Amino acid sequence: MKVNEKKSQKSGFVVVDKEPGWTSHDVVARTRKKLNMRKVGHSGTLDPPATGVLILGIGKATRLLKYVTDLPKRYTATMVLGAETSTLDAEGEITSTQSTEGVCLKNLQEAGTQFIGDILQIPPMVSAVKVDGKRLYEIAREGKEVERKPRSVSIYELSIEKTAVKDVYRISVTCGSGTYIRSLVSDIARAAGTVAHVGDLRRNSIGSFNESDASPIEEIGIIGMIEGLKDYSQITVDEKDAALIRVGNVFEKTHFRLQGVPEPWVFIDKQGNLLAVYKSHKGQTIKPDVVIPQDND
Repeated sequence: MKVNEKKSQKSGFVVVDKEPGWTSHDVVARTRKKLNMRKVGHSGTLDPPATGVLILGIGKATRLLKYVTDLPKRYTATMVLGAETSTLDAEGEITSTQSTEGVCLKNLQEAGTQFIGDILQIPPMVSAVKVDGKRLYEIAREGKEVERKPRSVSIYELSIEKTAVKDVYRISVTCGSGTYIRSLVSDIARAAGTVAHVGDLRRNSIGSFNESDASPIEEIGIIGMIEGLKDYSQITVDEKDAALIRVGNVFEKTHFRLQGVPEPWVFIDKQGNLLAVYKSHKGQTIKPDVVIPQDND
């Protein structure tokens, strides 16, 4: 769907099917130009060689991107056994090789089970993680390698299957924010007794937004902020409460019967305007995490 002039002034989200070779910043820059909007951001870096779902925030929705970033993500990738590279994908130079003799699908599947759940993962040197204020990929470009602290990430689902190519397997992963599939593939291969790198990588979904929702950059359209937060609990309130929410009022959870309702809570007025996103506060109270200004875009 093409974006008309009126929509180009609207706050909301854009779901892009990223092409290989583009950085996430490239996608943001192209979107700014296409929509004639300065305020555009993305919900989480997708490696340049990777393809798939990348969600952008437009206008006021840039303040909501952290909620998109927190959603589970699903990836598919190929595991190329026998060679590890400097980038842990096909873009890098081969840094080590190891025999794949005796390594079969069962070995990889058994190794993979060790990585389901909350795990510690060391990010690759070529990544957007910052060390002492500098991106790791910037340090790597200088030919340096630095110690990286393990980070806690969550792997919800993981499956591995054969392909028609010898020593190439396909892995599907559903994971939390901050997970590096390149590191995961490398770690699984090492646990199975060999080395590996990612051949191709695709992000299939972010939360309930999947490939069918994503468009090439030339065909993007803006979806509303409420639609972009559909994975979270949404509460419609009357005008009295809406007025209090607009000024950032703190409420008791019982006021909206939120006990047992997962947070964050997305509040909407009866006219269908997004008011704010609330989170738990002291005791049994809730307070705004983000309040959306109600002026026109």
